Amino acid sequence: MSERGPTASAIHDLLPTGIGGFEALATLALDVRWSWNHGADHIWKQLDNDSWALTRSPWVVLQSVARDRIEHLMADAAFRGSVQTLLEARRQAEQARAWFQEAHADSPLSSVAYFSMEFMLTEALPIYSGGLGNVAGDQLKAAGDLGVPVAGVGLLYSQGYFRQVIDQEGRQQAVFPYNDPGQLPITPLRRPNGEWLRFQLRLPGHPIWVRTWQVRVGRSRLYLLDSNDAANFPAYRGITGELYGGGPEMRLQQELLLGIGGWRLLGHLGIRPEVCHLNEGHAAFAVLERARSFMQASGQRFETALAATRAGNLFTTHTAVAAGFDRFEPELIDRYLGAYAEVELGIGRRALLALGRANPEDSSEPFSMAQLALRGSGAINGVSRLHAQVSRRIFAPAFPRWPATEVPIDHVTNGVHVPSWDSAAADELWTRACGPGCWLRSPETRTIEELSDEALWAFRNAGRASLIEHGRERLAQQLMASGADAEAIDRVRHILDPQVLTVGFARRFAAYKRPNLLLHDPQRLLRLLSDPGRPLQLIIAGKAHPDDAPGQALIAEWTRFIRRTEARRHAIFLADYDMLLTERLVQGVDLWLNTPRRPWEACGTSGMKVLVNGGINLSELDGWWAEAYTPEVGWALGDGREHGDDPAWDATEADALYSLLEREVIPQFYERDADGVPKAWVARMRQSMARLTPRYSSSRSVREYVERHYLPAAARYRDRAAARGEKARNIADWLASIEQGWSELRFGAVRSETRAGQHRFEVLLQLGKLDPESVRVELYADAPDGGAAERHAAIRVHALADSPGMHLYMADVPAARPTEHYTVRALPCREGVSVPLEARQILWQR
Repeated sequence: MSERGPTASAIHDLLPTGIGGFEALATLALDVRWSWNHGADHIWKQLDNDSWALTRSPWVVLQSVARDRIEHLMADAAFRGSVQTLLEARRQAEQARAWFQEAHADSPLSSVAYFSMEFMLTEALPIYSGGLGNVAGDQLKAAGDLGVPVAGVGLLYSQGYFRQVIDQEGRQQAVFPYNDPGQLPITPLRRPNGEWLRFQLRLPGHPIWVRTWQVRVGRSRLYLLDSNDAANFPAYRGITGELYGGGPEMRLQQELLLGIGGWRLLGHLGIRPEVCHLNEGHAAFAVLERARSFMQASGQRFETALAATRAGNLFTTHTAVAAGFDRFEPELIDRYLGAYAEVELGIGRRALLALGRANPEDSSEPFSMAQLALRGSGAINGVSRLHAQVSRRIFAPAFPRWPATEVPIDHVTNGVHVPSWDSAAADELWTRACGPGCWLRSPETRTIEELSDEALWAFRNAGRASLIEHGRERLAQQLMASGADAEAIDRVRHILDPQVLTVGFARRFAAYKRPNLLLHDPQRLLRLLSDPGRPLQLIIAGKAHPDDAPGQALIAEWTRFIRRTEARRHAIFLADYDMLLTERLVQGVDLWLNTPRRPWEACGTSGMKVLVNGGINLSELDGWWAEAYTPEVGWALGDGREHGDDPAWDATEADALYSLLEREVIPQFYERDADGVPKAWVARMRQSMARLTPRYSSSRSVREYVERHYLPAAARYRDRAAARGEKARNIADWLASIEQGWSELRFGAVRSETRAGQHRFEVLLQLGKLDPESVRVELYADAPDGGAAERHAAIRVHALADSPGMHLYMADVPAARPTEHYTVRALPCREGVSVPLEARQILWQR
């Protein structure tokens, strides 16, 4: 697939391509690297400052600016020189040897396909909702920074996620503006002959044409698919209309397009990834299509193809409750995928449905995308240490009789792309302290600890003042849009105080996030806000899903409170929480508040974004904060245990939150030395910046994914796929033999004796027709302190001559615990096969 110039593939010919230098400007504008590398901002401001201020989209600026303005500026040697300097810097950045090339020069990894339902890259490309897209976008950016060969695959939504308006009654209204592809920083993918790369997918009753696009993200590429093709049946054109919109059938259609269509697109582009990273289960149909393409290339059956390809698949789950996974009725799956299973995969419809069930034998169980991802991947991870523990409980039903601690899910804690979220002042401070490009490596944060208290406090004051100014202006625009009178609009330009402790709370409004915890005692909150000597001020933002009435009621509760006369000067609600507002908030708040019910926050990345900017976290001990918190870096809420949705516990935690603010947070902020510096606050701020910012960056998380998952997965896939999948065929045959013969296993007598400080166990096991090398016998004991369980392998001594299939095993263990603490068990065993992920059988001594 050839890549043509950025404007050669434009949708229309209305752009001023004949102007000298326009191609150079278009090249810069169509690389969303500008969204975090602000070196080109002055170019777009000079072209059209008003358009730039409103849209933050260079591509929109280029389309709206007058031709004579472009000609005038390109005739200026200084402006033209700046453009050429930026182009050269871009070229050097793309060609330089980055971390991956230096650290893994001989790696077998040539390509990773990263599938996600949403990507948050820039507000100029609004195809995201929240946390999932945030992680996807930040990891794609970091991968490019580090030189990791990752290509993103997603959907282009014509309306995206809804935009929020707060009406005069304080209620949320949802609006869905159209995403004009011509104004987005994307270009159609073209075949070598110039034809738009489109292809067909089969859906019931009518084929669907899929259009394809690309987004340049520094070194990385994001490939997008959409269904809004004029050749499509009208109902199909809207499949990629709304992100997370419509009913189950619409969601299934989107996920078919993402998974099956996305993998086929990679094939059209000539991209053959060793690793397929599923960012949540939405894209799990890629598991099937990857297996199908392997079948086509190798001539192998589906079971062999799955054994080969799953070794290169990684499933990252972000969901903390089982009900959060997409599940579909069997009849719907059968209608959309039954023929695909029989004709393309060569398997029956019942076998297809079994791939999406925790219990393959339960015909009433819905088809779960998470279960399909689980059965089709070689590794699974949660997004924080606590979330991995929660996920092991959630997926335990898929591993019957296995201890929850052995459910094969580990974790890679999320991180944020620091250059996307730091303010210009923060970038300057960190560059001065740690050197340029410090996020491309592990920065030496000792230098942050050496910055003076005065410098850090001045930096914090400037960030807060900038946020207050932005908040006033944004709220004024918000009121104008809702039809407020001139007096009300003028009044908001004077609310909030740039010298006051500023607390931010911004996230999706859902009951489990408890956004109203701070409103539990309104009078107590009002006293905190209006304290004449040590006041507090709040900036609140967030959306509730249009179908989430309780979440919308929580927004209305906040807006009613803020409109009270006593509160209106000290608290604001900023509508339409988006990426631009997030940037402003995390760059300016002093304290970031997060109050979810543990353990329902899988990770949470919003609090990570304040770290580089000197903000401090006060959060429930959930998600990332459960592993990040120490008293030196912030404040914690909760006792580290689970309490469900108990209203009494909510009341207890609300009281604890008020007390924490009253007794620790507010006093530390206002207790100043002779120079007006709050020494204790700055000390905590310094430790938060130095200890946590590098640790919770996406540079760290992507390096961790590369070394713990991508490289091993690529090696496993290449090994299984070699020689047209010969090893994968052997593994598939072995798995079938285990499935068929496991029911014949029976434990016989188990004897033990103790001598010389050792317990010796002798175990009889009837193997039936199974190869003794395929079974591992162990002594198992739960850890007394809740830590790692004890596992001791038994040695096969010999077969019993007088009892066909019966074998004697023996194991010695230290006599530190009574023999009755140990239980004998048998499990499948084969080198290179992940147990229990690929072979879930287990037999316990009764």
